[in-house]
Amino acid sequence: MNVDSLRFTKEHEWVAREEGSDLATVGITDFAAGELGDIVFVELPEVGTEVKGGEPVGTIEAVKTVADLYSPVTGAVEAVNTELEANPDIINQSPYEDGWFFRIQMKNPSELDDLMSHGDYSEMVGKE
Repeated sequence: MNVDSLRFTKEHEWVAREEGSDLATVGITDFAAGELGDIVFVELPEVGTEVKGGEPVGTIEAVKTVADLYSPVTGAVEAVNTELEANPDIINQSPYEDGWFFRIQMKNPSELDDLMSHGDYSEMVGKE
C-alpha cells in the first residue's frame, strides 16, 4: 500500500479510501504499533455497527498497555479483519497491508479532508 495516499489521525489511525467508492479501510500506523509494542489482542467493532468519526470503537491490547481504537470517519462497519483474532501480531508485522482493522462505508467522505496527509503525520510523530 502506498502510504502517501493514506490519511492519518492524531490518534495514529490511517484510512485508505477505495478508488471510486465511499468504502475505506482503517488501521493503525507503523509508529503506533511500534509504540505499543507486541500487540496481543484487539477488540473490533461488529459488522453493521454505526460509528462516528473521532470516537472509540474498540481496543488494542499490547504487552505493555491497552489503547483505544478510534474511527477516523463516520459510517457503518462493512467488514472486520477476523485474522487478527488468532494472529494479532500481524499488526506489528504488517500494519499497512495485512494488519488492517476494519472497513467502513463512509457517510461523509469529505471527513477525509480534515485528516492529515502522510507528510503532516510524519512531521507530527517526528516532534513527539
